[in-house]
Amino acid sequence: MIRSIPNINTSRLILRAMKPEDFNRFAQIWATPEVAQNSSDQPTSRGKAWDAFLRNAGHWEMTGFGQWAVIEQRTRIMVGQTGFFFSACAYGEDYDPFPEAGWILAPDARGRGLAREAAVAAHDWFDRVIPGTLVARVGAQNTTSLNLAAHLGYEEMRETECCGESIVLLRRNGPPTVG
Repeated sequence: MIRSIPNINTSRLILRAMKPEDFNRFAQIWATPEVAQNSSDQPTSRGKAWDAFLRNAGHWEMTGFGQWAVIEQRTRIMVGQTGFFFSACAYGEDYDPFPEAGWILAPDARGRGLAREAAVAAHDWFDRVIPGTLVARVGAQNTTSLNLAAHLGYEEMRETECCGESIVLLRRNGPPTVG
């Protein structure tokens, strides 16, 4: 199991462990209606954001994987997060036992391919270090994330509901084949 969180550098981003000084930006991102619309239905309160922030740190310790802070190299500002986690959503035996992938980008960082760059780097790491099946859930109306999931090699399992919203459950049995 990995006890230290690796840094990953891309041409424009740094994926690194979240630090205490990242919390204000983390909470700010999760409080935006645009992020809530694509993830949790309601903007996240500062208290719930703190719980999620701490849960992420513990996830790395307990499982050897988790989510990274996505830092834009040019500005050194946290623009989002990406990585893997176990959820407790009870979607079924074909979903629940597997690590779930996720990516969130601040609204002011969208439209430049940063989510794709971060998610590809995170998935490349996963494929090298902890290869195996991954799952993801994406809002049925979130075509940008559905397209990113397809690029990463995810295939649709089924559509269901979460928090009154229609979501698509996806599965990835390994890296996409190039050809």
